[in-house]
Amino acid sequence: MLTTLALAALLAQTSAAAPQPTPSAPKQAAKSDEGARKEEKEEKEEPPVVTKHVLTAAGKTLSYTATTGFLPLKNDAGETEAKIFFMAYTLDRGAGPASKRPLTFSFNGGPGAASVWLHMGALGPKRVKMKDADGMMPAPPYTVVDNEDTWLPDTDLVFIDPVGTGYSRASKPELGKKFWGLDGDIASVGEFIRLYLTRYERWGSPLFLVGESYGTTRAAGLSGYLVDRGIAFNGILLVSSILNFQTARFTRGNDLPYPLFLPTYTATAWYHKKLPADLQGKPLRAVLDEVEAFAGGEYPVALARGDALTPGEHKALAQKLARYTGLDAGWIERSDERIEIEHFCRELLAAERKNVGRIDSRFTGDNESGVAEQPDFDPSIAAIVPPYTAAFNQYVRADLGYKSDLTYFVLGGGISSPWEFPKNSFADTSGALRSAFAKNPSMRLFVASGHFDLATPHFATRYTLAHMGLTAEQRARITSKEYEAGHMMYLQTGELAKLRKDVAAFFASALGK
Repeated sequence: MLTTLALAALLAQTSAAAPQPTPSAPKQAAKSDEGARKEEKEEKEEPPVVTKHVLTAAGKTLSYTATTGFLPLKNDAGETEAKIFFMAYTLDRGAGPASKRPLTFSFNGGPGAASVWLHMGALGPKRVKMKDADGMMPAPPYTVVDNEDTWLPDTDLVFIDPVGTGYSRASKPELGKKFWGLDGDIASVGEFIRLYLTRYERWGSPLFLVGESYGTTRAAGLSGYLVDRGIAFNGILLVSSILNFQTARFTRGNDLPYPLFLPTYTATAWYHKKLPADLQGKPLRAVLDEVEAFAGGEYPVALARGDALTPGEHKALAQKLARYTGLDAGWIERSDERIEIEHFCRELLAAERKNVGRIDSRFTGDNESGVAEQPDFDPSIAAIVPPYTAAFNQYVRADLGYKSDLTYFVLGGGISSPWEFPKNSFADTSGALRSAFAKNPSMRLFVASGHFDLATPHFATRYTLAHMGLTAEQRARITSKEYEAGHMMYLQTGELAKLRKDVAAFFASALGK
């Protein structure tokens, strides 16, 4: 691909070699200069790389085409302000007309995460091989294997890397801020979707969106943003959701996260065998039923009373929280019965000088100090970044034939300024999702949550869905599923297969099959 500077240099060389205009033709010279400036301004688009592949999944042979490349984001003057990298998979034989086949757009979150996680963890025709039993990190070198649980039998797939993730870049560094915020991100990804539907003639396809983590914030926002621009979806799929950030921000005066995170604290303590014997001996779901009743009633009422609690009530509340978290009752009481996520991750296994992971609290890491306030690192992040980074970089070049010396930003590194959220309020796209439900009576919603996910706890997701102001008919269009796994429930093969089965049923329902 020619960069703007390289193209300018080429034009300059051409101009030097060409005969110089005579003084008698000033208008012709002006026209040539104007054309050169226009050509220099409009960078030539790089054509996508198209490859053919075959996969056996669920006993069926799938022939498919992979298309890898960029789509430009242009301003009203026609100037390219950014290029979004994408990878698309479309079925070939026996799939019927492409214009009628279901099409799913997929992205991850962060903000700052590339689409590689859903792409090569759950949805795509290939997946990164992790340890099958628990999804933890295997020994290097890391490999890619056929994904028998790919979503390709049900839908064509387009994986989107928003600006600042993957290979996607703003054309100038100062333009990045335009895309790095709640509204700019939704507008830019929405424009990519419009442009993809146009260029690949997919306006007649049943349409779906799937996002993970902050990608669910984006997906919910897009559902409302795009329905007002003539693009309605058959289904939205949210994997490890956060729509209302009030549910997850441990800020002074906001007591909402403490009860919403509590059931995941309990699940984590249960997994690491830190609960009292009567709870430890029960199945996880039975334990969660008990703690969720407390977290939805007695606990938030006590927090709302604040300093009005008597010393005896403080002590009793701390003892009950100790029962559900495996933490020391005295430590909880000194914390004013408010347990923040980083403190929990550090404190649960502090006696062993270990901490638990945020995106998957089953994972543990060693700490240098036994008394530090914060964990040294997140072991669940450390376990996934090397395998996914290495496997993707090999796959995109060797299998998909896309060659680039650019860094593929897997998780951070490509966004150089703070993400712009609404000022003086919590980011919340649940209203946009509610609007899409109201304006699109055929749209369905699928929600997947992991019990060991401390980034987007399942009880917080349940709370948000229950406070969207939906009608009974609209609530009936929601399918919620929970998994005994973390933020990325697809890391372990058993939960990956369960997710695939649940999603297949959702697609069939959304398409009226």
